Amino acid sequence: MHVAMIGTGYVGLVSGACFADFGHTVTCIDKDAGKIERLKAGGIPIYEPGLDALVARNVEAGRLFFTTEAAEAVKNADAVFIAVGTPSRRGDGHADLSYVYAAAEEIAGLVDGFTVVVTKSTVPVGTGDEIEKIIARVRPDADVAVVSNPEFLREGAAIEDFKRPDRVVVGTDDERARAVMRELYRPLYLNETPIQFTGRRTSELIKYAGNAFLAMKITFINEIADLCEAVGADVQQVARGIGLDGRIGSKFLNAGPGYGGSCFPKDTLALVRTARDANSPVQLIETTVKVNDERKKAMAQKVIKAVDGQDLTGKTIGVLGLTFKPNTDDMRDAPSLDIVPALQAAGASVQAFDPEGHEAKHMLKHVQFKDDPYDVAEGADALLIITEWDEFRALDLDRIKLLMNKPVLVDLRNIYKPDDIRARGFDYTSVGRA
Repeated sequence: MHVAMIGTGYVGLVSGACFADFGHTVTCIDKDAGKIERLKAGGIPIYEPGLDALVARNVEAGRLFFTTEAAEAVKNADAVFIAVGTPSRRGDGHADLSYVYAAAEEIAGLVDGFTVVVTKSTVPVGTGDEIEKIIARVRPDADVAVVSNPEFLREGAAIEDFKRPDRVVVGTDDERARAVMRELYRPLYLNETPIQFTGRRTSELIKYAGNAFLAMKITFINEIADLCEAVGADVQQVARGIGLDGRIGSKFLNAGPGYGGSCFPKDTLALVRTARDANSPVQLIETTVKVNDERKKAMAQKVIKAVDGQDLTGKTIGVLGLTFKPNTDDMRDAPSLDIVPALQAAGASVQAFDPEGHEAKHMLKHVQFKDDPYDVAEGADALLIITEWDEFRALDLDRIKLLMNKPVLVDLRNIYKPDDIRARGFDYTSVGRA
C-alpha cells in the first residue's frame, strides 16, 4: 500500500520507517527543508536505537522516501497519517492542535479518490470530528474517512513497540477504512497482535487514559517511596511485593524524581482540561500532575541534605544524566530541567554529562558540560544520578571517589545497592530506601 506520513518527528519517522519495513511504500513529508535534506543524506534528527539502520535499509530498498512537497505523495496514498506535534498550549494546558488542523487543510486539497486520513498524533476527544469538518469545508467532494490510530511507542524501544505491540487501536465506523487499516497492519496478524476497532472518540480517549494511568502509577510509587524513607522501609521491596500481584503488575513502579518526556506531562494536562470542559473532572489525574510537578522541584533538597543540610554555596555538584530517560535525546519536561536550576539557586556550581543530552546545552544555563562521568566527578562535592543510562551502572567507584572532593553519591534512580556503595566509603542517598 502507499502511505503518506505528515511529520518526521519522533512518531512520524519511526512509524513511517516501520510501515516501510512491513513492505509498504512510504513517503515522509515535512516542511522543515533542513530536516528533509538531512534525512535524504542518511542523517537521523532524533536518537532512537536502531532507527538509523532501519531507515537506511528501507531507503535502499526503494520503499521509504522524504520530501517537503506533499502533493504527489498524498494524491497516490491509500492512507495519509497526521503525525505532527501537539504540545501543551501556553496559558491553559490544552493540546495545541494548530499543526494538526493545518495538516488537515493541506491534505483536503490534495487527496484523489477514496483516502483514509489517520490521526497518529495524540489528540483530545473530538479532534477527528474537527478534522472531518475541515476537510468537508475545503473539499466538499473529497471521499475520505477520518480514523484515529494512536501511537503507544516508548522512546528508546519504539521500533520494538511498533513491530511487536501489546495492541493496535483503530477508531472508525467506516468499513472501507477498516479494510485499509487491516491491510496496513496485516504483518502483525501473523504475531496475533490484538487489533481493537472502536469508535473514533473512544480511540482518542484510550491514548490519554493509558498515559494518565501510567503517570498516576509512577506518582503513586514515588509517594510510597517518601513514606518508606519516613518509616524505614524499602520501596524496591514494596514495589516487588505489590507488582507480583497480577492485578497491579510490576511495570512503572520504579521510584525516582518524577516523570517527564514528550507524553505524560502534556497528555495528563490535556486530559485534565478536556475533563473540566466536559464538566467531568478527573481529580486523581489533577492530583497526579500537581504531585509530580512538586516532586521534581523537591529533588534538589536531597542533594542539599546530603552535602551539608543548609545550602550549596561554593559547592560543585556533578550531574550524571539529563534526558528524561535513557536511550533517548529527549529533554522535554526532563526532571533535570527543574533539579539543576534548583541546585544553582542554592548556590552550587554544576558540571554534567549525558551520552545524548545535546539539547541540554541550549536549555540549561551556566552548566559546565563534560565528556564523561569521570570528568564530572573531578572536584565534585557530590555526584547526582538523574538518568539511569547503562554506562552509569558500572562506574569505577574507586576512581570516582579519588576524583571527588567528598565521596557523596545521590542516586535518584536506585541503580546501586546501598550496602555496596557504603562499603566503598561513600555517603549514599537514594529514593525510598533507608
